[in-house]
Amino acid sequence: MFQSFDTKGGPADPARLASLREELAARGLDAILVPRADAHQGEYVAPHDARLAWLTGFTGSAGFAIVTTAKAAIFVDGRYKLQVRSEVAEEITPVDWPATRAEAWLDDHLDDGARVGFDPWLHTAKEVEALKARLEPRGIEIVPVTPNPVDAIWTDQPAPPMGPVTLYPEELAGRDRAEKCREIAETLREAGEDWAVLTLPDSICWLLNIRGSDIPRNPVAHGFAILEAATGAVRLFMHAEKLAKIRLDGVDLLPPEGLVAALATLSGKVRVDRESAPWIVGDTLASEGIALSWAPDPCLLPKARKTEAELAATRAAHLRDGAAMCAFLRWLDDAAERVVQGGATVMEIDAVRALEEFRRAGGDLLDIAFDTIAGSGPHGAIVHYRVTEATDRALAPGELLLVDSGGQYLDGTTDITRTIAIGVPDEEQIAAFTRVLKGMIAVSRARWPKGLAGRDLDALARAPLWMAGQDYDHGTGHGVGVYLSVHEGPQRLSRTSDIPLEPGMIVSNEPGYYREGAWGIRIENLVAVEPAPDLDSADPARDMLAFETLTWVPIDRRLIDVDALSPGERAWIDAYHAGVERQMTGRLDAETAAWLGRACAPL
Repeated sequence: MFQSFDTKGGPADPARLASLREELAARGLDAILVPRADAHQGEYVAPHDARLAWLTGFTGSAGFAIVTTAKAAIFVDGRYKLQVRSEVAEEITPVDWPATRAEAWLDDHLDDGARVGFDPWLHTAKEVEALKARLEPRGIEIVPVTPNPVDAIWTDQPAPPMGPVTLYPEELAGRDRAEKCREIAETLREAGEDWAVLTLPDSICWLLNIRGSDIPRNPVAHGFAILEAATGAVRLFMHAEKLAKIRLDGVDLLPPEGLVAALATLSGKVRVDRESAPWIVGDTLASEGIALSWAPDPCLLPKARKTEAELAATRAAHLRDGAAMCAFLRWLDDAAERVVQGGATVMEIDAVRALEEFRRAGGDLLDIAFDTIAGSGPHGAIVHYRVTEATDRALAPGELLLVDSGGQYLDGTTDITRTIAIGVPDEEQIAAFTRVLKGMIAVSRARWPKGLAGRDLDALARAPLWMAGQDYDHGTGHGVGVYLSVHEGPQRLSRTSDIPLEPGMIVSNEPGYYREGAWGIRIENLVAVEPAPDLDSADPARDMLAFETLTWVPIDRRLIDVDALSPGERAWIDAYHAGVERQMTGRLDAETAAWLGRACAPL
């Protein structure tokens, strides 16, 4: 099974906090930062790096803790405000982040002259600079500490991952490794830089046309790289046993523990990403007197601008995934009918297992893209809810089931959310669902001038909710890779994203609304940025962009208030559902095809 279920449940052992405080005292520290991060700042971490979960019990994909001699706090954003309460012990206080920053909290809770420890591999220069700017004027010292104090008390800590690396087909990537290296080298030369230090695994995998298996759900390999601007040559710092079955011509393979020594030998100007590289990278270069160029990872934008080969591949992956989703939704409708009639009990875990089985049945699934979210009733209001044996609950008539899931295929990564009525929905559920749908349609239909960023489109999805005094506490969309990370930067649809959207970028379109203790609603398709189709009225001097829809799965018509939709919105839904039927032709068995015809009937 791809999905695993935690049968323990509940918070971590509070005795671990006591042990950590003893370790801090032994090192002369008054506080320690415990991020949910590894040396590569990935959203997902290997079991070896799951320090935050081990210490606190919190299993979300973003957050951090601060432990002092007297207090412990865990910082999470709006996605996890419900989840964190059920996972951490009473001794740990949840803090609303980013409304409250680490440096502000420490300023309020530490005496002058205190010492705050941090692992120099787990924090970026940007994070450490913010801490120092706020706290050093009070004489509070920010201290790099190795080995990590949590590792020192984690006696059964898993070993670091050593998953095998494979080559990624050039016909799917659209460009070979040498061409990509030359492009990045040219970018560095144009910026007057001599080297780039790469620390993001998905950047390295994209650059070298490789994929790894160090992280569950994300086909990346842990390692570092240094690229030379003059030649495009790459030094790859990765355990040789990971690459035992492949050849990387033109790449100099070195052990990862050799990175710091290698940094000290560089000359000229070195590009380092302030927001993703470990603090120790910049500190090492600065200590050696080597010129630093703080600039974004040079692979980010080229990776985000998908080639036509990558777009064609991901379209094909979405069609196979769409067929699996249609089979699942038909199964779910049948199961829900039995629930409503009182003839069956269907649990959240049953839905997760059924969906993953439908995806596996196609024979092309390599992994799920993330742990499937299947939240019924009040669990749907927990944005990143993950069902366990301890939290599993039965579907009930009159409730909503929110299912957010995705697949990892060699030719693409999928991510889709559908909210399904179990029986007859009530008026409030229909009204909220329709508002979310209107926002999703607004983004899908958007046309905008070239140069606008995700923050410029984010309000389109929220406007129908705002008119009802409602909103949601997550971004409207995130970037998505092609058989890489399901959450890929730098492109996003969010209030804070200033990255211009460009042709080839793939983003999710997923507005939502969540009623705490009752239900949650989210509708998500993946879309790709493309040049907007020509219009007779268009200004020929102004380049316009639009979205191509990649996801082809029906939206629950039972939850749509047709009278609340404009003629254009109704036309979009009918055209989308007609497209679903057309794209799924020949991909479904007869019974599922008949179900799809009913699910996609015009409004």
